[in-house]
Amino acid sequence: MAGDVRLVLMCGTSFSGKSTVARVLAPKLAAVIVSLDEINERRGLWGGDGIPVEEWVRTHEMASAEVRGLLAAGISAVVDDTSSPRFLRDNWRSLAIDAGARFTLIYVDVDHDTIRRRRAENQSKPSRRDVADGVLDQHLADFEAPQADEGAVRVESAEDLRYLTI
Repeated sequence: MAGDVRLVLMCGTSFSGKSTVARVLAPKLAAVIVSLDEINERRGLWGGDGIPVEEWVRTHEMASAEVRGLLAAGISAVVDDTSSPRFLRDNWRSLAIDAGARFTLIYVDVDHDTIRRRRAENQSKPSRRDVADGVLDQHLADFEAPQADEGAVRVESAEDLRYLTI
C-alpha cells in the first residue's frame, strides 16, 4: 500500500468541532470522511437521543468495514466520531496498521463551558440536531481523553490545522 494512505481518527466531545476539523482536513489529505453520526442517521438512530451499546457496536462495525474498503483501495479516510473510550481508538489504530496505512489521532480539545455555549447557540439557531441534556451530561462525564502514550495531535479548532503537518 502507498505510504501516504492514512487513517485520521477524530476524537473529542459533542460540540467540540470534530466535524468542522474533519471537513477542513479531508480535502488536504484527499481523504473521505466516514462519519459515525451519518451512519447512525442512515440507520434511523441519533446519538443525541442516546443509543444502546449494541447499536453503537453495529455502527462501529459498519464504519470499520467502510474504512477498510477505502484503505484497501488506496484512499485515505478521516473517521469522525467522539472516539471515546480508549479501546475504540486502539481498535482504529490496529485497523490502520493491519491495512498498512499511517495513523493519526486528532483530539479536538475544548472545555466544557465552550461545549455548553455552542450547544446553547445551536438550540437557538439549529445547525445540527440537539443532544438531550442527560445524554450530554453523561457523555461529558464519561469521555476518556487521549493519554500521552497515544500520541494525539491536540487542536482547539480547524484554525489550528494551518500550523500542523500531518
